[in-house]
Amino acid sequence: MLIKDCRGYELEKEKSNTSEDFFNRSEVTYIENGQEKTLHVLYVRFFDESVLSFTPYSENPLFTSGGSEFYLKDIAGIVCLLANPGFRSRKRVYINSVKEFSSYFEKINYQKLEELIEGIINKNGYEVVSPLDFTLQEQR
Repeated sequence: MLIKDCRGYELEKEKSNTSEDFFNRSEVTYIENGQEKTLHVLYVRFFDESVLSFTPYSENPLFTSGGSEFYLKDIAGIVCLLANPGFRSRKRVYINSVKEFSSYFEKINYQKLEELIEGIINKNGYEVVSPLDFTLQEQR
């Protein structure tokens, strides 16, 4: 799987009676078996405030790579795709539970994740051989 792009953004109200402004959308575009796909992860914006409890980062933006700042909303789609390979068969995922959302971040190898982001920026993509490469393995 070749990860081509990732980005996140805050939704804004289109109509006064909607609640879009409470949500973030994170997108990850990748190529698998010669087919380009995009996974859209919609989650409650409030989860960004909990970022310190389920990542090793001390603030949001989480890190800088290639001169760009990366926020939780920018990496959430990639994290969900890597943590749950079943999402590869989906186009959209909606997460409204902080427990579920944080569970995707629990075993992520953040050093490898930053390497992936750097590959997207510098090489226009990053080849993921196995999502297991991005998870922390228990020591035996």
